[in-house]
Amino acid sequence: MSSSKPQFSLPTIHDSQGGWGPASNVVPEQFRDIPYAPYSKSDKLGRVADWTNPEGQKQDNRDTGRQGRTGFNRFNRDQQQAYGASFASAFAYNHTEDESSFSVVDNRSAGTKKQAMKATSGVRTRAQNPNAGNKQGGYRTVGQRPGGNRYQQNNRRRYGFKDYDKPQRVRNASINIGADWKVLDEIEFSRLSKLNFNIPAATDLASYGSVNFYNKSYDRINTKNEKMLAHIDRVKYDTTTSEDPIIQKFIEENKATVFATDAVLSLLMCATRTVYPWDIVVKKTADGKVILDKRPGGVFDFVTVNENSFDPPAESDKDTINSWSALCNEATYINQNFSRQVLDKTGQSFENPNPFATEDTKAQLASCGYRYREFDLSSNPDSEDDDKIQLIVRTEVDAAVKAGNNTSYVTIRALNEFDPTAQGAGGALPWKKSLDSQRGAVVATEMRNNAAKLARWAVQALLADAEQLKLGYVARFNPKDNSRHVILGTQAYKPRDFASQMNLSLNNGWGIVKAVVDMCLQLPEGTYIMMKDPNRPILRVYAVPSDENLDDDYEEEEEEEEAEEAE
Repeated sequence: MSSSKPQFSLPTIHDSQGGWGPASNVVPEQFRDIPYAPYSKSDKLGRVADWTNPEGQKQDNRDTGRQGRTGFNRFNRDQQQAYGASFASAFAYNHTEDESSFSVVDNRSAGTKKQAMKATSGVRTRAQNPNAGNKQGGYRTVGQRPGGNRYQQNNRRRYGFKDYDKPQRVRNASINIGADWKVLDEIEFSRLSKLNFNIPAATDLASYGSVNFYNKSYDRINTKNEKMLAHIDRVKYDTTTSEDPIIQKFIEENKATVFATDAVLSLLMCATRTVYPWDIVVKKTADGKVILDKRPGGVFDFVTVNENSFDPPAESDKDTINSWSALCNEATYINQNFSRQVLDKTGQSFENPNPFATEDTKAQLASCGYRYREFDLSSNPDSEDDDKIQLIVRTEVDAAVKAGNNTSYVTIRALNEFDPTAQGAGGALPWKKSLDSQRGAVVATEMRNNAAKLARWAVQALLADAEQLKLGYVARFNPKDNSRHVILGTQAYKPRDFASQMNLSLNNGWGIVKAVVDMCLQLPEGTYIMMKDPNRPILRVYAVPSDENLDDDYEEEEEEEEAEEAE
């Protein structure tokens, strides 16, 4: 009988020493590592997630107008302060991505958007005068600036820097890349712009050549007292680094580790501002010397025009005098003749004669002084280690200026205006009307459109330790004729002030030089090409086979020109 009676046994009670809840040693295996939240007797069970309370909080937060503090209303009042009530939010649903986290991109008013849509679609609600002819309508397209006569001629739309449908320019590389060339490295300009190195102190080693004095009467030229640009035949040598006899002597005497010219070094220091393609030849000798050189007939021999403009000049068969190549030739011609015209016949000679002159060209030498200067690129210049990096640079000055008993040196350059209405003008003001009254606006426009060129000129003047940088403003006598030019004015700058005005970081420039030199010193003996990608802000380093002749392109161009002249 006793076996048929129901039995009841008390379960084992495990006392939790840490407070409420089950002890950690008696939790079943399948329930371990699951977070436990205490609950109150007043909690409603069977609700997986509360979808109403977040909406109430969102509405309440909008009404309060104060971020970070929850308001008080019927959706969000304090819950009963019972045990476990504060843990209810542990499993609550948080709707993080709601509509309030997005913002409208187009912040224009409704009226402005309606007007823009009408202009884009070509619908006009206002009646037009049938005799208006070619007059511009009253609406502007998106991105178009007011003033149709300046930015829109012959019903042809001008592409601005805010237009998204601007055609992509596809440029060719500055040198033909061989199939057997090997890419060693690719460096983005964004990485180069972050480099820094302290400006090294310079030491003058030797000076060669002679310079004429600057004619100060050209400082009084203005748009009402302009002067024609004359063609002056002179001989100026722009020898490459490896063919320079003075640098060859320094290499034999083991004077330094790296050798370059101011043209090559300035381009390297301003590389992040360049748009057009260029290339530098790097030669590593057997004894560890690095020579930064250029190719004959390369980009170094020509002056660019509006390289940094939002719509730079392009190669076009229709407009030959305003094409990219024609403008480069014209700017180079203007710079050469302007730097010779503004000089007196009297001059001053340096310590040594011109090292490149011959008996036939001594009487026709242009005013140019070559100053060989040494810079210390060592990471720790004060140390006496054997791994010091010395850089010798051949710099150039164009003229001298007397100031009392002192004589200072000047570099002379010229900015040129071609046609303010042509493609590639970059929104420049007409110089003949605006140069005297709005000189600051003209200079600011040139600094924007020719940032790379002006930065290189400033760096070249600083490398040569020139006291002044003389800029001339030369325009076409007739915008449709590129053979006659007039000088409209001149302006003098201190190179360091000019660089700071352009927001040019010299520490960044020397940082680029230091990084390139360190990279070249680790390369084995051979010839290399450092080339800027023609369409992207990337610097590539190629290893060139030893039997490759990099002057083939230049020799082929010379043969073609001679053949055309013979015909």
